[in-house]
Amino acid sequence: MDAIKHYLQFKDFSREEYAYLFERTRWIKDRFKRYETHHPLFDRTLVMIFEKASTRTRLSFEAGMHQLGGSAIYLNTRDSQLGRGEPVEDAGQVISRMSDVVMIRTFDQDVIERFAQNSRVPVINGLTNEYHPCQIMADIYTFIEHRGDIRGKTVAWIGDSNNMCNTWLQAAELLDFNVHVSTPPGYEVEPERAGLYGTANFEQFADPMDACKGADLVTTDVWTSMGFEAENEARTAAFADWCVDADMMKVASPDAVFMHCLPAHRGEEVTAEVIDGPQSVVWDEAENRLHVQKALLEYLVVGGVDG
Repeated sequence: MDAIKHYLQFKDFSREEYAYLFERTRWIKDRFKRYETHHPLFDRTLVMIFEKASTRTRLSFEAGMHQLGGSAIYLNTRDSQLGRGEPVEDAGQVISRMSDVVMIRTFDQDVIERFAQNSRVPVINGLTNEYHPCQIMADIYTFIEHRGDIRGKTVAWIGDSNNMCNTWLQAAELLDFNVHVSTPPGYEVEPERAGLYGTANFEQFADPMDACKGADLVTTDVWTSMGFEAENEARTAAFADWCVDADMMKVASPDAVFMHCLPAHRGEEVTAEVIDGPQSVVWDEAENRLHVQKALLEYLVVGGVDG
């Protein structure tokens, strides 16, 4: 029996698999825009387990599974035995016997790793404190749609070295592009936490303007991620000079795009002028969560498809 393939970190797939998934995403999105039925997951079930709140993750996975012909079941840890002390290992055994694929959005990466070790079906990381691979898949696909191949390009990450930053660094190593990171002092990237293979595709900058120079993509996230709310006041003060504004976009490449995984706080991590401006592709980026995840679900459940 073949080993079950999970998607827990960006580096879980090869460059060739991403090439397939991005092309498959294009095909699936084209059919969606033309209202053509595509039901490869008829009678299959996705279980979605949420410990962290969500808008885009739940909507994109639930809608996507229905559009692929299957069904999606929402479980919140507050309303299930997972929130009352049931071991993650036991939950993995039980839930995977009643479904075809599982998506988990939780705090600790260790939780999703332990679940996957006890699952009979593929497990997808819908977000953890450490990684957000589905979002970076959508971001890279969005860049490809607007600007072509990302290989050799430069991404400027401005702000917190969080799960998004960690995943961008993994993607850069695998897909051969560069990431410029600028964070306030004390919030720098921890290479071990990011799960980096090396540092050839990564450079850290003290000044966010320097990180943005010549960048093909400028991106950021909220200053205080879920689970770090107690640090909000200190972070607001520390990150004051790391707001992506028009001056940063001006030093980037003339055709640079701006991305944000949303939700956004205008006037904090990004100005309204930038996120609502002509270089922003955040709405395409948000929609593409739906399409890349449909390609991912199809791939994990039924494998590669020709045509």
